[in-house]
Amino acid sequence: MDLLTIITILLSISAIFSYLNERFIKLPETIGLVTISVVVSVLILIAGKTGNGLSKTIVTFASGINFSKVLLDVVLGLLLFASALHLDYQKLKEQRWPVILLSTLGVVISTFVFGGLIYVTLMLLPFNIPFIYCLVFGALISPTDPIAVAAILKKSKISPRLNTIILGESLFNDAVSLVLFVTLLGIAERSGATLTIGGIERLFAQQVLGGIGIGLIAGFLGYRMIRSVKNFQTMLLISVALVMAISFVAHQLQASIPLSAVTAGLIIGNKSLDKKHIVNKFLSRIWQLLDDVLNTILFVMIGLQLVLMPFVDNYWLVGLLSIIVILIARLVSVSFPAVFLLHEVNFRNLSVLTWAGVRGGISVAMALSLPDSPYREIILSSCYFIVIFSIIIQGLTLNRLVTKLSRD
Repeated sequence: MDLLTIITILLSISAIFSYLNERFIKLPETIGLVTISVVVSVLILIAGKTGNGLSKTIVTFASGINFSKVLLDVVLGLLLFASALHLDYQKLKEQRWPVILLSTLGVVISTFVFGGLIYVTLMLLPFNIPFIYCLVFGALISPTDPIAVAAILKKSKISPRLNTIILGESLFNDAVSLVLFVTLLGIAERSGATLTIGGIERLFAQQVLGGIGIGLIAGFLGYRMIRSVKNFQTMLLISVALVMAISFVAHQLQASIPLSAVTAGLIIGNKSLDKKHIVNKFLSRIWQLLDDVLNTILFVMIGLQLVLMPFVDNYWLVGLLSIIVILIARLVSVSFPAVFLLHEVNFRNLSVLTWAGVRGGISVAMALSLPDSPYREIILSSCYFIVIFSIIIQGLTLNRLVTKLSRD
């Protein structure tokens, strides 16, 4: 299937699902799109068991999309740039320590707590997965997804402080998660290059420092170029080209695309581009529109990926237990920095932080990038259970939790 056909079908499906949700279902956009996509995927799977030709065509279409590559190398940079463009740097600076601790130490704690608990859980079931692969699973499922989080928090009644912390954490925790994922996967595959401390340090420097460096250079270059022109079309083209160039350069240098895009977005979004801030408002609105469109397509893709997972029904119990385990790991990972390092114990905030830890496309993309092994299917299907639960159930009930806790 050629690229034009894939894009046409994907845009058409996204438009239809978005219309159905807006016209009839009326759920929040992100949650509604994923819900419709999952229901349609389940119906396709059921129809596929009868030998239905249409279901085979849709499965073929879904398999023609390299979800992991499209998200991590292309779409992710655009979406994170848009999110960072709207983030107030001063508010982020005020909450820098919670954000730093949750996006670094929190990810590490969650990885090992989840890995340990899921290892013990699977020992009680007829599944034998080595501890190191349980840690790999923990690394890919621990980061909160900035795209899903931003989409769900848009209409949330959560306090501005917690909103900044949760969004800031989700924007910065991907690099740490990726380093952990690559390192642990290298150990699992007995790759000597990733076993040394020096190798891990180089990987971290390449991903984190390299990503921030690329973002700083690109951000200041884009800022100077946009300030020097007056044509809005040219400004938009510069900003889009800038993000695409960031993704390309970071990919070639094996640096963090998320950190590069976020850094550049923070610089351009928080600097005055003209005296009356007209350009800032223009870029903010146009990137908000691009963000909404790309989010629509992305969450439809997440739902439709289910048709490629006919083995989900073999691991439903593990998937359900994984949901419980990740919630426990999330609670521990947000409680430890708060209690022992920040010396803050606010059970309402900890409850909201735990429930707002939404997982999304990034976890699915990393799971899909796993090499073939006896453990790939169970990790991938369980990851999908967590992501679907996270977006639909946690997304639908977050506001209710916030409202209830504010009344108590």
